Amino acid sequence: MPVLDRKLLVVTGKGGTGKTAVSASLARAATAAGKSVLLCEIDTAGDIASAFDTERPAFDPKEVEPNLFLMRMDTEAALSEYLRINLKLPMVLRVGPFSRAFDFVATAAPGVREMLTIGKLCWEVKRENYDLVIADAPASGHVVSQISSPQAIGSLVNSGPLDRQTKWMGEMLRDPERTGAVVVTTPEEVPISETIELIGRLQNETRTPLAAVVVNRTLPELFLREDEAVFSEMCSDVEKLGDIPGNIEGVLQLAQLALALRRTQTTHLDELLAVAPETLFLPQCFGSLEPTSVVRALTDALAGELS
Repeated sequence: MPVLDRKLLVVTGKGGTGKTAVSASLARAATAAGKSVLLCEIDTAGDIASAFDTERPAFDPKEVEPNLFLMRMDTEAALSEYLRINLKLPMVLRVGPFSRAFDFVATAAPGVREMLTIGKLCWEVKRENYDLVIADAPASGHVVSQISSPQAIGSLVNSGPLDRQTKWMGEMLRDPERTGAVVVTTPEEVPISETIELIGRLQNETRTPLAAVVVNRTLPELFLREDEAVFSEMCSDVEKLGDIPGNIEGVLQLAQLALALRRTQTTHLDELLAVAPETLFLPQCFGSLEPTSVVRALTDALAGELS
């Protein structure tokens, strides 16, 4: 199923892989395809605002580009919204004794805060105000507990509105037609190893379908197979090149390094492709680029990968 045809995408991955930039690029690619998108920043270490050169988003969604809305998750605000919608309690209960009671319950019962977070995303999907909801989720170590939180809370209650709500959320999160996880990695040994481990955990502990793996910062293939013989001869005897200006030897050494790195990446990627055939590749963006420029470049690359 095409990645952008789902209703909810949870984007995660090892820290430093470019997860936030990929989340922003997916959102832009979706709006370019004519969809309205809500992009939610859950990762407290993220900086989704810089991808759009705007101010830090708030809990209430704000349109930053045509059909693209940003929001930042706030569990206390999500709790207040939940109480107002489901229990008809007033907004004033966000503060004071009730808020302190919530902090006590959330500490005593792991999964409460996580369920409020994932529940807000599911609620936005259920409301159908947007064609697609994208979550810039926490890094690999935390996202499993968030996605599995309805199941964890559901195991503690067997009746009532909370039981019904955890059930429909669980059904949505397991539905491959509506929900998918997008795991961002880079073509290096440790990130790929952690990605393979995360894919296994998502399948075994959450049953949330894998929409795609995005391999970010891949190096281009400099030479075709038929070019390698010529390239090898040039590297073995630079003097055969004759009187050519510039540091030809240095250029060839850099080309050899790039070729070696590419081959190493290919070895690691073979392991990943064995467990994640739905893999998208995004290029390394060279130079000192602003976040907005990186996102534009990745969006263009995604358009080719998703077509």
